[in-house]
Amino acid sequence: MSDTLFESVDIARLSTEAADFETRLDALLAWEGVSDTNVQARVEEIISAVKERGDEALVECSNRFDRLTAASMSELTLDAGRLEQAFRGLSEEQRDALAQAAERIRLYHERQKPTSWSYTEADGSVLGQQVTPLDRAGIYVPGGKAAYPSSVLMNAIPAHVAGVREIVMVVPTPDGVLNELVLAAAHLAGVDRVFTIGGAQAIAAMAYGTASVPRVDKIVGPGNIYVATAKRAVFGQVGIDMIAGPSEILVVSDGGTDPEWLAMDLFSQAEHDEDAQALLVSWDESHLAEVEAAIARLLPTLERHEIVRQSLARRGALILCRDRDEAVTLINRIAPEHLELSMADPETLLPQVRHAGAIFMGRYTAEALGDYCAGPNHVLPTSGTARFSSPLGVYDFQKRSSIIHCSESGASTLGRVASVLARGESLTAHARSAEYRIKD
Repeated sequence: MSDTLFESVDIARLSTEAADFETRLDALLAWEGVSDTNVQARVEEIISAVKERGDEALVECSNRFDRLTAASMSELTLDAGRLEQAFRGLSEEQRDALAQAAERIRLYHERQKPTSWSYTEADGSVLGQQVTPLDRAGIYVPGGKAAYPSSVLMNAIPAHVAGVREIVMVVPTPDGVLNELVLAAAHLAGVDRVFTIGGAQAIAAMAYGTASVPRVDKIVGPGNIYVATAKRAVFGQVGIDMIAGPSEILVVSDGGTDPEWLAMDLFSQAEHDEDAQALLVSWDESHLAEVEAAIARLLPTLERHEIVRQSLARRGALILCRDRDEAVTLINRIAPEHLELSMADPETLLPQVRHAGAIFMGRYTAEALGDYCAGPNHVLPTSGTARFSSPLGVYDFQKRSSIIHCSESGASTLGRVASVLARGESLTAHARSAEYRIKD
C-alpha cells in the first residue's frame, strides 16, 4: 500500500504482511480502563461520605460538581408526572421516533425472556430452575453534553420486560439543565423514580441507599471514569453490568460498498470521544484508498470534526489483509463491540465470527441503526471483552434458582452417594445429614 494514498489523513496504516503488524495492532488495541490512584482516592472519599451522611452528602456533591444550589434532595427528585410532562412537551416527530424505538426494543427483548423449567425423575424426585426478576434496578444515564435518551431505552426496557418491580434512574444535570428527551424516554421505558444526581455519589447512593434514594440490586449504564471506578468499587454490594471502555467499531468490507458510506460509519463511532476506535479491514487495497479519500473529503463537514480527527489519529486504522479468511482471524482477534460485515454475502462469514458484541450484516445495515431503533441492545462489551461477555439483555435483570425436591426413594439413593463423597472430604456432618434419609 503506497504511502501517497494516506498523506491527507492522519490515520494509522497497517498491513498484515508487515513484519511489525502484530506489535502495531497490539499497541492500537491497548486500552487501560483502570483509573489512576488519584481518581480512586477521590471516589473512595465520595463513597464513604455518602455511606456516612446519605442525602446530605448527595446534595453537597451535586452542588459542588454540577454547580447547583439545591438545599435538599426534594429539589433533586423528579416524579412520574414530570416525566410524562417531558414526553407530552416533545414535538410530534420526536414523540413518534421515541415511541417507535421503544416498541422495537421492547419486542426484541420480549423474545429473550427465559422461563422456569423442571423435570421429574423415575423415583418421583423433581429437579428444575426457577427464574425470578430482580426487585430493584438502578439505571445510570450520562448528563450534560453527553445526554442519551437512547441509553435510557436500552437500559430500562429490558429491566421492565424482565419484570423488575422498581426501576430507579439517576442522571446528572450540570448547571441545572434538564434534558427533556432523556426524561421523556424514562417515561416511555417505565422508569419509576428519577434523581438528578450523577458521578460516584449517584453510584454510592444506589449501592448503599439513603433516606431518599433506595438501595438497588443491580446498577447498569455508562458513565465517565469516576462512574466506572465507583461501579468497580461497589461491585459485590450490588451487581453491575460491566466496566465499559470507549466505543469501537470494526468494519470489514469486500470493496463493493460506497466509500462515503463507510467513512461515515467510521465517523459514527469516532465522534463519541477522542478515545473511541474506528477500524476498517479489507483485502482490496484500492478500496481502502477510496475510503481514506472519502474520510478526508467528509471530515470537515462534521460538527464534531475535531473529536473525530483526534479519535482517528489516536486509535483509528485502515488495515489491509490478504483475504477473507485473514479478515475473520482479525475479527476474532479484535473481538469488537460493533462489527459491520459490509459485504455482498455476509452470511458466509457469520458462522466463523466467534467474538463480537453486535454484528451488522450487509451494506445497508449501518451501526447507527443499532444504536437507536433496530431493537437489539446497544449496551455491548468493549475493549475485547466480547470474548467472554454479551450484550445487555433481559437475562441481566433476572436470577435463576435451582429447584431440588427429593422423593423418599430419591433421598435414599442420593444419600448413599453423598455419604461416600462427604466422608471422602472429612465432612462428617454432611455425611450424617444425608445418611439420616437413607432407607434400610
